[in-house]
Amino acid sequence: MISRHKSEQLFEKAKHLFPGGVNSPVRAFRSVDGAPLFIKKGDGAHIWDEDGNQFIDFCCSWGPLILGHNHPQVREKITETLQNGTSFGAPTVLENELGQLILDRNPFIDKIRFVSSGTEAVMSGVRLARGYTGKNKIVKFEGCYHGHVDSLLVKAGSGLATFGTATSAGIPEGFTKETLVLPLNDEAAVLKCIEEYGHDIACIIIEPIPANNGLLLQEKSYLEFLRKVCTENNILLFFDEVISGFRVAFSGAAELYGIRPDIVTYGKIIGGGLPVGAYGASDELMACISPLGDVYQAGTLSGNPVAMSAGIAQLSVCAQDGFYEDQEKRTRFFVDKINAFAKANEIAFEMVTIGSIFWLTFGKHDAIRKADEIDASTMLDFKKMYGELLNHGIYIGPSGYEVGFISQAHTYEVLEEAATRFCEVLAQLK
Repeated sequence: MISRHKSEQLFEKAKHLFPGGVNSPVRAFRSVDGAPLFIKKGDGAHIWDEDGNQFIDFCCSWGPLILGHNHPQVREKITETLQNGTSFGAPTVLENELGQLILDRNPFIDKIRFVSSGTEAVMSGVRLARGYTGKNKIVKFEGCYHGHVDSLLVKAGSGLATFGTATSAGIPEGFTKETLVLPLNDEAAVLKCIEEYGHDIACIIIEPIPANNGLLLQEKSYLEFLRKVCTENNILLFFDEVISGFRVAFSGAAELYGIRPDIVTYGKIIGGGLPVGAYGASDELMACISPLGDVYQAGTLSGNPVAMSAGIAQLSVCAQDGFYEDQEKRTRFFVDKINAFAKANEIAFEMVTIGSIFWLTFGKHDAIRKADEIDASTMLDFKKMYGELLNHGIYIGPSGYEVGFISQAHTYEVLEEAATRFCEVLAQLK
Protein backbone atom coordinates (compact mmCIF):
# COMPACT_ATOMS: atom_id res chain seq x y z
CA MET A 1 0.00 0.00 0.00
CA ILE A 2 1.51 3.32 -1.06
CA SER A 3 1.79 6.12 1.48
CA ARG A 4 -0.44 9.15 0.92
CA HIS A 5 0.43 10.91 4.17
CA LYS A 6 1.60 14.20 2.60
CA SER A 7 -1.16 14.16 -0.02
CA GLU A 8 -3.74 13.63 2.74
CA GLN A 9 -2.36 16.57 4.71
CA LEU A 10 -2.32 18.80 1.63
CA PHE A 11 -5.87 17.78 0.73
CA GLU A 12 -7.15 18.67 4.21
CA LYS A 13 -5.61 22.11 3.86
CA ALA A 14 -6.96 22.48 0.32
CA LYS A 15 -10.51 21.86 1.57
CA HIS A 16 -10.29 25.18 3.43
CA LEU A 17 -9.14 26.96 0.27
CA PHE A 18 -11.13 25.51 -2.64
CA PRO A 19 -14.63 24.01 -3.06
CA GLY A 20 -14.20 20.33 -2.26
CA GLY A 21 -10.47 20.93 -1.98
CA VAL A 22 -9.93 21.02 -5.76
CA ASN A 23 -10.06 23.35 -8.74
CA SER A 24 -11.68 20.78 -11.06
CA PRO A 25 -14.17 18.19 -9.74
CA VAL A 26 -12.72 14.89 -10.99
CA ARG A 27 -9.47 15.59 -9.12
CA ALA A 28 -11.23 15.02 -5.79
CA PHE A 29 -10.99 11.19 -6.19
CA ARG A 30 -14.66 10.84 -5.17
CA SER A 31 -15.10 7.94 -7.62
CA VAL A 32 -12.23 6.04 -6.02
CA ASP A 33 -10.90 5.56 -2.50
CA GLY A 34 -8.60 7.85 -0.56
CA ALA A 35 -7.27 11.37 -0.89
CA PRO A 36 -6.16 12.60 -4.31
CA LEU A 37 -2.48 12.41 -5.05
CA PHE A 38 -0.71 15.77 -5.08
CA ILE A 39 1.74 15.56 -7.97
CA LYS A 40 5.19 17.04 -7.45
CA LYS A 41 6.85 16.51 -10.82
CA GLY A 42 6.71 14.65 -14.09
CA ASP A 43 9.35 13.50 -16.53
CA GLY A 44 8.84 11.41 -19.64
CA ALA A 45 6.28 8.70 -18.93
CA HIS A 46 6.52 9.05 -15.15
CA ILE A 47 5.15 11.27 -12.40
CA TRP A 48 6.03 11.55 -8.70
CA ASP A 49 3.71 12.62 -5.90
CA GLU A 50 4.51 14.61 -2.76
CA ASP A 51 5.05 11.36 -0.83
CA GLY A 52 7.79 10.35 -3.24
CA ASN A 53 5.78 7.60 -4.98
CA GLN A 54 6.67 7.07 -8.64
CA PHE A 55 4.05 6.12 -11.23
CA ILE A 56 3.88 5.30 -14.92
CA ASP A 57 1.41 7.97 -15.99
CA PHE A 58 -1.41 7.24 -18.45
CA CYS A 59 -3.37 10.39 -17.68
CA CYS A 60 -0.88 12.74 -19.38
CA SER A 61 -2.68 15.80 -17.96
CA TRP A 62 -5.89 14.35 -19.47
CA GLY A 63 -4.34 13.95 -22.91
CA PRO A 64 -2.43 17.09 -23.96
CA LEU A 65 1.03 15.75 -23.10
CA ILE A 66 1.37 13.60 -26.20
CA LEU A 67 5.18 13.85 -26.00
CA GLY A 68 5.25 13.04 -22.29
CA HIS A 69 6.13 15.18 -19.29
CA ASN A 70 8.83 17.83 -19.36
CA HIS A 71 9.76 17.18 -22.98
CA PRO A 72 13.12 18.91 -23.62
CA GLN A 73 12.09 20.67 -26.85
CA VAL A 74 8.91 22.01 -25.29
CA ARG A 75 10.69 23.06 -22.08
CA GLU A 76 13.48 24.80 -23.96
CA LYS A 77 11.08 26.68 -26.23
CA ILE A 78 9.06 27.87 -23.22
CA THR A 79 12.22 28.95 -21.39
CA GLU A 80 13.45 30.85 -24.44
CA THR A 81 10.13 32.68 -24.78
CA LEU A 82 9.98 33.56 -21.08
CA GLN A 83 13.16 35.61 -21.44
CA ASN A 84 11.10 38.14 -23.40
CA GLY A 85 8.07 38.27 -21.08
CA THR A 86 4.91 36.29 -20.44
CA SER A 87 1.99 38.21 -21.93
CA PHE A 88 1.40 41.33 -24.00
CA GLY A 89 -2.26 41.31 -25.06
CA ALA A 90 -0.95 42.12 -28.53
CA PRO A 91 0.01 40.12 -31.64
CA THR A 92 3.28 38.18 -31.64
CA VAL A 93 5.12 36.28 -34.36
CA LEU A 94 4.58 33.09 -32.36
CA GLU A 95 0.85 33.22 -33.12
CA ASN A 96 1.66 33.37 -36.82
CA GLU A 97 4.09 30.47 -36.56
CA LEU A 98 1.71 28.14 -34.73
CA GLY A 99 -1.24 29.12 -36.92
CA GLN A 100 0.79 28.44 -40.07
CA LEU A 101 2.07 25.13 -38.69
CA ILE A 102 -1.51 23.96 -38.12
CA LEU A 103 -3.17 25.31 -41.26
CA ASP A 104 -0.44 24.07 -43.60
CA ARG A 105 -1.24 20.52 -42.52
CA ASN A 106 -4.99 20.74 -42.01
CA PRO A 107 -7.10 20.63 -45.19
CA PHE A 108 -10.38 20.99 -43.30
CA ILE A 109 -10.10 24.61 -42.11
CA ASP A 110 -8.94 27.85 -43.73
CA LYS A 111 -8.56 30.02 -40.65
CA ILE A 112 -8.17 29.45 -36.93
CA ARG A 113 -8.77 31.55 -33.81
CA PHE A 114 -6.80 30.83 -30.64
CA VAL A 115 -8.54 31.00 -27.26
CA SER A 116 -7.58 29.87 -23.75
CA SER A 117 -9.45 26.57 -23.26
CA GLY A 118 -11.49 23.89 -24.96
CA THR A 119 -14.64 25.16 -23.26
CA GLU A 120 -14.03 28.65 -24.64
CA ALA A 121 -13.40 27.22 -28.09
CA VAL A 122 -16.71 25.33 -28.09
CA MET A 123 -18.61 28.31 -26.70
CA SER A 124 -17.20 30.50 -29.47
CA GLY A 125 -17.88 27.89 -32.14
CA VAL A 126 -21.53 27.60 -31.11
CA ARG A 127 -21.90 31.37 -31.23
CA LEU A 128 -20.34 31.36 -34.71
CA ALA A 129 -22.79 28.68 -35.86
CA ARG A 130 -25.75 30.67 -34.62
CA GLY A 131 -24.41 33.94 -35.97
CA TYR A 132 -23.69 32.51 -39.43
CA THR A 133 -26.97 30.61 -39.85
CA GLY A 134 -29.31 32.95 -38.02
CA LYS A 135 -30.77 29.89 -36.29
CA ASN A 136 -31.12 29.29 -32.56
CA LYS A 137 -31.09 25.60 -31.68
CA ILE A 138 -28.19 23.20 -31.45
CA VAL A 139 -28.18 19.40 -31.35
CA LYS A 140 -25.84 17.48 -29.08
CA PHE A 141 -25.58 13.82 -28.12
CA GLU A 142 -25.96 12.05 -24.80
CA GLY A 143 -22.51 10.93 -23.71
CA CYS A 144 -20.60 13.73 -25.42
CA TYR A 145 -19.04 16.43 -23.24
CA HIS A 146 -18.27 19.86 -24.63
CA GLY A 147 -16.99 21.77 -21.63
CA HIS A 148 -18.99 23.67 -19.03
CA VAL A 149 -20.86 25.88 -21.50
CA ASP A 150 -24.37 26.60 -20.19
CA SER A 151 -26.19 25.49 -23.34
CA LEU A 152 -24.17 22.27 -23.59
CA LEU A 153 -24.06 21.20 -19.95
CA VAL A 154 -27.31 19.31 -20.47
CA LYS A 155 -28.54 15.73 -20.59
CA ALA A 156 -31.41 14.08 -22.41
CA GLY A 157 -35.00 14.41 -21.29
CA SER A 158 -37.64 11.69 -21.52
CA GLY A 159 -38.31 11.49 -25.25
CA LEU A 160 -36.42 10.33 -28.33
CA ALA A 161 -35.66 13.85 -29.49
CA THR A 162 -35.89 16.03 -26.42
CA PHE A 163 -34.98 19.43 -25.14
CA GLY A 164 -32.08 19.14 -22.75
CA THR A 165 -32.31 19.39 -18.98
CA ALA A 166 -29.48 21.04 -17.08
CA THR A 167 -26.86 18.87 -15.42
CA SER A 168 -25.75 21.78 -13.24
CA ALA A 169 -27.47 24.27 -11.01
CA GLY A 170 -27.29 27.86 -12.17
CA ILE A 171 -28.33 27.26 -15.79
CA PRO A 172 -31.57 29.04 -16.78
CA GLU A 173 -34.23 26.81 -18.32
CA GLY A 174 -34.33 29.13 -21.31
CA PHE A 175 -30.76 28.21 -22.18
CA THR A 176 -31.43 24.49 -22.24
CA LYS A 177 -34.58 24.95 -24.32
CA GLU A 178 -32.35 25.81 -27.27
CA THR A 179 -30.44 22.51 -26.95
CA LEU A 180 -31.78 19.24 -28.35
CA VAL A 181 -30.22 16.08 -26.94
CA LEU A 182 -30.18 12.82 -28.91
CA PRO A 183 -28.79 9.33 -28.32
CA LEU A 184 -25.60 8.46 -30.17
CA ASN A 185 -25.62 5.92 -33.01
CA ASP A 186 -29.32 6.43 -33.78
CA GLU A 187 -30.01 7.70 -37.30
CA ALA A 188 -33.79 7.62 -36.81
CA ALA A 189 -33.55 9.98 -33.85
CA VAL A 190 -31.53 12.47 -35.90
CA LEU A 191 -33.97 12.35 -38.81
CA LYS A 192 -36.97 12.81 -36.52
CA CYS A 193 -35.30 15.76 -34.80
CA ILE A 194 -34.47 17.45 -38.10
CA GLU A 195 -37.99 16.85 -39.40
CA GLU A 196 -39.43 18.68 -36.41
CA TYR A 197 -36.84 21.37 -35.67
CA GLY A 198 -34.54 21.48 -38.72
CA HIS A 199 -35.66 24.95 -39.76
CA ASP A 200 -34.13 26.36 -36.54
CA ILE A 201 -31.08 24.09 -35.98
CA ALA A 202 -27.81 25.99 -36.36
CA CYS A 203 -25.48 23.04 -35.86
CA ILE A 204 -25.12 19.43 -34.82
CA ILE A 205 -22.17 19.15 -32.44
CA ILE A 206 -20.49 15.83 -31.69
CA GLU A 207 -17.25 14.44 -30.40
CA PRO A 208 -16.41 12.36 -33.50
CA ILE A 209 -14.55 10.12 -31.07
CA PRO A 210 -16.61 10.45 -27.87
CA ALA A 211 -14.04 10.10 -25.08
CA ASN A 212 -15.43 11.94 -22.07
CA ASN A 213 -18.00 9.37 -20.96
CA GLY A 214 -16.17 6.19 -21.84
CA LEU A 215 -14.75 5.60 -25.31
CA LEU A 216 -17.97 5.39 -27.32
CA LEU A 217 -16.52 4.65 -30.72
CA GLN A 218 -18.90 5.52 -33.53
CA GLU A 219 -18.91 3.77 -36.88
CA LYS A 220 -17.59 5.85 -39.76
CA SER A 221 -20.89 5.35 -41.58
CA TYR A 222 -22.74 7.13 -38.77
CA LEU A 223 -20.46 10.17 -38.97
CA GLU A 224 -20.86 10.15 -42.76
CA PHE A 225 -24.62 10.07 -42.23
CA LEU A 226 -24.39 13.18 -40.03
CA ARG A 227 -22.35 14.95 -42.70
CA LYS A 228 -24.95 14.07 -45.33
CA VAL A 229 -28.04 15.18 -43.40
CA CYS A 230 -26.34 18.40 -42.28
CA THR A 231 -25.50 19.27 -45.88
CA GLU A 232 -29.00 18.44 -47.09
CA ASN A 233 -30.69 20.54 -44.39
CA ASN A 234 -28.35 23.56 -44.26
CA ILE A 235 -27.13 22.64 -40.79
CA LEU A 236 -23.49 23.06 -39.77
CA LEU A 237 -21.62 19.94 -38.68
CA PHE A 238 -19.49 20.77 -35.63
CA PHE A 239 -16.68 18.39 -34.62
CA ASP A 240 -15.51 18.92 -31.04
CA GLU A 241 -11.95 17.56 -31.30
CA VAL A 242 -10.65 18.85 -27.99
CA ILE A 243 -9.53 15.28 -27.22
CA SER A 244 -9.19 13.66 -30.66
CA GLY A 245 -7.55 16.61 -32.42
CA PHE A 246 -3.79 16.07 -32.86
CA ARG A 247 -4.21 12.86 -30.86
CA VAL A 248 -5.47 10.26 -33.38
CA ALA A 249 -4.00 12.14 -36.36
CA PHE A 250 -2.54 15.60 -36.89
CA SER A 251 -5.90 16.87 -38.15
CA GLY A 252 -7.80 14.66 -35.73
CA ALA A 253 -10.80 12.48 -36.42
CA ALA A 254 -11.66 14.57 -39.48
CA GLU A 255 -8.44 13.28 -41.06
CA LEU A 256 -8.79 9.76 -39.66
CA TYR A 257 -12.28 9.33 -41.12
CA GLY A 258 -11.92 11.66 -44.11
CA ILE A 259 -14.97 13.73 -43.14
CA ARG A 260 -15.04 17.52 -43.39
CA PRO A 261 -16.75 19.32 -40.50
CA ASP A 262 -17.96 22.90 -40.92
CA ILE A 263 -16.57 23.97 -37.54
CA VAL A 264 -13.91 22.22 -35.47
CA THR A 265 -12.48 22.86 -32.00
CA TYR A 266 -9.17 21.85 -30.45
CA GLY A 267 -7.83 21.88 -26.89
CA LYS A 268 -4.70 22.09 -24.80
CA ILE A 269 -2.71 19.63 -26.91
CA ILE A 270 -1.94 22.56 -29.25
CA GLY A 271 -0.23 24.35 -26.36
CA GLY A 272 1.95 21.56 -25.07
CA GLY A 273 -0.32 21.28 -22.03
CA LEU A 274 -0.51 25.02 -21.30
CA PRO A 275 -3.92 26.76 -21.26
CA VAL A 276 -4.99 27.14 -24.88
CA GLY A 277 -7.73 26.10 -27.27
CA ALA A 278 -8.80 26.98 -30.79
CA TYR A 279 -11.68 26.86 -33.22
CA GLY A 280 -11.48 26.87 -36.99
CA ALA A 281 -13.64 26.82 -40.09
CA SER A 282 -13.76 27.96 -43.71
CA ASP A 283 -12.88 31.47 -44.80
CA GLU A 284 -16.58 32.17 -45.27
CA LEU A 285 -17.55 31.20 -41.74
CA MET A 286 -14.52 32.77 -40.05
CA ALA A 287 -15.26 36.06 -41.82
CA CYS A 288 -18.22 36.35 -39.42
CA ILE A 289 -15.87 36.67 -36.45
CA SER A 290 -15.06 40.12 -35.05
CA PRO A 291 -13.29 42.32 -36.15
CA LEU A 292 -14.32 41.19 -39.67
CA GLY A 293 -17.88 40.26 -38.80
CA ASP A 294 -20.51 40.77 -36.14
CA VAL A 295 -19.96 37.59 -34.10
CA TYR A 296 -18.03 38.91 -31.11
CA GLN A 297 -15.35 36.91 -29.35
CA ALA A 298 -12.25 38.17 -27.54
CA GLY A 299 -9.66 37.16 -24.96
CA THR A 300 -6.78 39.00 -23.31
CA LEU A 301 -4.65 35.85 -23.12
CA SER A 302 -5.67 34.46 -26.51
CA GLY A 303 -2.50 33.62 -28.42
CA ASN A 304 -0.42 33.91 -25.24
CA PRO A 305 3.25 33.73 -26.36
CA VAL A 306 4.27 31.09 -23.81
CA ALA A 307 1.46 28.74 -24.85
CA MET A 308 2.14 29.43 -28.52
CA SER A 309 5.82 28.57 -28.14
CA ALA A 310 5.01 25.31 -26.36
CA GLY A 311 2.55 24.48 -29.12
CA ILE A 312 5.11 25.12 -31.85
CA ALA A 313 7.60 22.81 -30.16
CA GLN A 314 5.09 20.02 -29.54
CA LEU A 315 3.26 20.06 -32.86
CA SER A 316 6.53 20.24 -34.81
CA VAL A 317 7.30 16.80 -33.40
CA CYS A 318 3.76 15.55 -34.04
CA ALA A 319 4.04 16.67 -37.68
CA GLN A 320 7.00 14.37 -38.34
CA ASP A 321 6.46 11.43 -40.69
CA GLY A 322 5.27 8.28 -38.96
CA PHE A 323 4.55 9.92 -35.61
CA TYR A 324 0.92 8.81 -35.36
CA GLU A 325 1.56 5.38 -36.85
CA ASP A 326 4.19 4.78 -34.17
CA GLN A 327 1.85 6.04 -31.45
CA GLU A 328 -0.86 3.60 -32.50
CA LYS A 329 1.58 0.70 -32.87
CA ARG A 330 2.90 1.11 -29.32
CA THR A 331 -0.62 1.54 -27.95
CA ARG A 332 -1.72 -1.71 -29.62
CA PHE A 333 1.33 -3.46 -28.19
CA PHE A 334 0.30 -2.39 -24.68
CA VAL A 335 -3.44 -3.03 -25.02
CA ASP A 336 -3.09 -6.38 -26.80
CA LYS A 337 -0.86 -7.80 -24.06
CA ILE A 338 -3.37 -6.94 -21.36
CA ASN A 339 -6.41 -8.07 -23.36
CA ALA A 340 -4.72 -11.38 -24.21
CA PHE A 341 -4.02 -12.00 -20.52
CA ALA A 342 -7.60 -11.20 -19.53
CA LYS A 343 -9.00 -13.48 -22.22
CA ALA A 344 -6.64 -16.37 -21.38
CA ASN A 345 -7.62 -16.14 -17.71
CA GLU A 346 -11.35 -15.66 -18.38
CA ILE A 347 -11.42 -12.24 -16.73
CA ALA A 348 -14.34 -10.03 -17.77
CA PHE A 349 -12.13 -7.10 -18.71
CA GLU A 350 -11.11 -5.48 -21.98
CA MET A 351 -9.30 -2.35 -23.09
CA VAL A 352 -10.96 -0.52 -25.98
CA THR A 353 -8.62 1.62 -28.08
CA ILE A 354 -8.28 3.98 -31.01
CA GLY A 355 -5.09 5.77 -31.97
CA SER A 356 -3.22 6.33 -28.70
CA ILE A 357 -6.38 6.46 -26.54
CA PHE A 358 -7.65 3.55 -24.46
CA TRP A 359 -10.52 2.84 -22.05
CA LEU A 360 -10.91 0.21 -19.36
CA THR A 361 -14.17 -1.78 -19.60
CA PHE A 362 -15.58 -4.54 -17.42
CA GLY A 363 -18.32 -7.10 -18.01
CA LYS A 364 -19.71 -7.61 -21.51
CA HIS A 365 -17.36 -7.10 -24.43
CA ASP A 366 -19.83 -5.96 -27.06
CA ALA A 367 -19.09 -2.62 -28.70
CA ILE A 368 -20.40 0.21 -26.50
CA ARG A 369 -21.56 3.10 -28.67
CA LYS A 370 -24.12 4.83 -26.43
CA ALA A 371 -23.88 6.28 -22.94
CA ASP A 372 -26.79 4.18 -21.66
CA GLU A 373 -25.01 0.98 -22.71
CA ILE A 374 -22.41 1.50 -19.98
CA ASP A 375 -23.21 -0.69 -16.97
CA ALA A 376 -22.86 1.67 -14.01
CA SER A 377 -22.28 -1.26 -11.64
CA THR A 378 -18.92 -1.93 -13.33
CA MET A 379 -17.64 1.30 -11.80
CA LEU A 380 -17.28 -0.68 -8.57
CA ASP A 381 -14.87 -2.97 -10.42
CA PHE A 382 -12.96 0.08 -11.59
CA LYS A 383 -12.82 1.43 -8.04
CA LYS A 384 -11.27 -1.81 -6.78
CA MET A 385 -8.81 -1.89 -9.66
CA TYR A 386 -7.80 1.74 -9.28
CA GLY A 387 -6.39 1.40 -5.79
CA GLU A 388 -4.36 -1.66 -6.79
CA LEU A 389 -3.04 0.09 -9.89
CA LEU A 390 -1.73 2.88 -7.68
CA ASN A 391 -0.12 0.33 -5.39
CA HIS A 392 1.56 -1.17 -8.47
CA GLY A 393 2.85 2.22 -9.65
CA ILE A 394 0.29 2.89 -12.39
CA TYR A 395 -1.56 6.23 -12.57
CA ILE A 396 -4.68 6.77 -14.68
CA GLY A 397 -7.51 9.27 -14.38
CA PRO A 398 -9.53 8.65 -11.18
CA SER A 399 -12.83 7.79 -12.90
CA GLY A 400 -14.01 4.73 -14.77
CA TYR A 401 -15.66 6.96 -17.35
CA GLU A 402 -12.38 8.62 -18.30
CA VAL A 403 -9.94 7.39 -20.94
CA GLY A 404 -6.19 6.86 -20.78
CA PHE A 405 -3.46 8.10 -23.10
CA ILE A 406 -0.14 6.89 -24.48
CA SER A 407 2.60 9.45 -25.08
CA GLN A 408 5.74 9.33 -27.17
CA ALA A 409 7.64 8.86 -23.90
CA HIS A 410 5.90 5.51 -23.32
CA THR A 411 8.59 3.35 -24.89
CA TYR A 412 8.14 -0.37 -25.51
CA GLU A 413 10.20 -1.01 -22.40
CA VAL A 414 7.94 1.19 -20.26
CA LEU A 415 4.80 -0.31 -21.80
CA GLU A 416 6.04 -3.85 -21.25
CA GLU A 417 6.56 -3.07 -17.57
CA ALA A 418 3.19 -1.33 -17.29
CA ALA A 419 1.38 -4.22 -18.99
CA THR A 420 2.97 -6.68 -16.57
CA ARG A 421 1.77 -4.61 -13.62
CA PHE A 422 -1.74 -4.35 -15.10
CA CYS A 423 -1.89 -8.11 -15.48
CA GLU A 424 -0.69 -8.62 -11.90
CA VAL A 425 -3.57 -6.41 -10.72
CA LEU A 426 -6.10 -8.28 -12.88
CA ALA A 427 -4.89 -11.60 -11.50
CA GLN A 428 -5.06 -10.28 -7.94
CA LEU A 429 -8.61 -8.98 -8.35
CA LYS A 430 -9.77 -12.23 -9.93
